[in-house]
Amino acid sequence: MSKIPVYFMPGLAASALIFERITLPEAFEVVLLEWEIPLEKESLSAYALRMTHKIKHSNPVLIGVSFGGILVQEMALHIPVQKIIIISSVKSNQEFPTRLKLAKSTKAYKLIPMSLILNLENLARFSFGEKINKRLKLYEKFLSVRDIRYLEWAVEQVVLWDRSKPADGIIHIHGDADDVFPIKYISDCITLKGATHILILSKYKWLNANLPGLILGGN
Repeated sequence: MSKIPVYFMPGLAASALIFERITLPEAFEVVLLEWEIPLEKESLSAYALRMTHKIKHSNPVLIGVSFGGILVQEMALHIPVQKIIIISSVKSNQEFPTRLKLAKSTKAYKLIPMSLILNLENLARFSFGEKINKRLKLYEKFLSVRDIRYLEWAVEQVVLWDRSKPADGIIHIHGDADDVFPIKYISDCITLKGATHILILSKYKWLNANLPGLILGGN
């Protein structure tokens, strides 16, 4: 019996090391994806298509964290997938907090100096949320993409994401203490009490216990 392929996509600027504590049973084949530097003026759709070239199995399960959750939804527009699971992410731009909607209408995101974000502490806040609790050594390990072109591109793709209606059948896992995508804007999700935007790190035991059933179960 062939294994079920499960591809994991990390969050903005993060490496696949964020999945190091995620373990699935023998029935699954885990593949970790990493961010590529975008091409000049590359659209999110074109980038997603390029990322699908890393998918070596037919009908895979795609699991994405934060911006990675947005990306796997875009990848699924190009290839057939068995299931999409997003963690600490959004299913449409309707789930964005007010500040992100304002950033789009005012184009304020263009004023963010990416050179400042490349400072590790700022990048940790930007990618993992405000509640970083001085765990910078930890984040230094997980934040691998410190390329200004990538950061400018990624921020713009999030802010300008044009999906206004969720796709059918997405499984959404979200923490009720997420300060990047606050729970009050999120609908139809599995809510983890006390979990922040970094639940992929803090709630790995819950994920290890529950992901197999979510993958195998019906939508």
